[in-house]
Amino acid sequence: MKFRPCIDIHNGKVKQIVGSSLSDESVKENFISDKDSSYYASLYKERNLYGGHVIILNKVGTKEYEASKKEAFKAFKAFPMGLQVGGGINDKNAAEFINANASHVIVTGFLFEDGKLSFDKMKLLKDVLGKEKIVFDLSCKKVGEKYFITTDRWQTVTDSVMNYDMLCKLEDYCDEYLIHAVDVEGKCNGPETDIIAELSKYEGNRVTYAGGIRSFEDIEMIKNSSRGKIDFTIGSSLDIFGGSLEFEKVAEAYNR
Repeated sequence: MKFRPCIDIHNGKVKQIVGSSLSDESVKENFISDKDSSYYASLYKERNLYGGHVIILNKVGTKEYEASKKEAFKAFKAFPMGLQVGGGINDKNAAEFINANASHVIVTGFLFEDGKLSFDKMKLLKDVLGKEKIVFDLSCKKVGEKYFITTDRWQTVTDSVMNYDMLCKLEDYCDEYLIHAVDVEGKCNGPETDIIAELSKYEGNRVTYAGGIRSFEDIEMIKNSSRGKIDFTIGSSLDIFGGSLEFEKVAEAYNR
């Protein structure tokens, strides 16, 4: 079990937000940093924290997206091959991020066509980059008794269920999974235990969970529930992002 750090970028600034609040019109911000992405990337590099993710939170095709993309490239320069990147990734631009020294690209929206998962698109991306460079973001939201994969920066709920069977079905097309629990993302009120339980059944690709972690007790719950199989990321709760959970202690305790 490893701590996988994050750098979330919105409007060209490193921020922490409430994930479910993200839209074109507004966003609920927990934290806006006065430091750029290279500061955090260097921090992670110094502590040998490989496999964190940089997420560009703006909509593709906007000037804000381009500003955030430029900021993301600073992180890859500071920590070459140490960070993954997500946000607007497709078969046409994926190689640009890899060439800028991102270790992996993280994709969600590209995997869908007319609201349905497209294995043709998965194969296309795999042919372009190779499986070992691809992370599927299956961030999900609870509707009824099931968790459904979300796209469009977590605002659109698809009809694809995130569960053990889905993880097994897609594993030949990617190297890792990243799963944000959208309902609790950025709220610092505890992880989504039902998602943890579902992920804990899976034995294939590496999995990183994100959402709601606020304490060492939460981290240990994930560790015990998954028998140490699931990695985790923390954002708003960390002291480097305005929270109370000590980054240095988390980095030291969970970097094996």
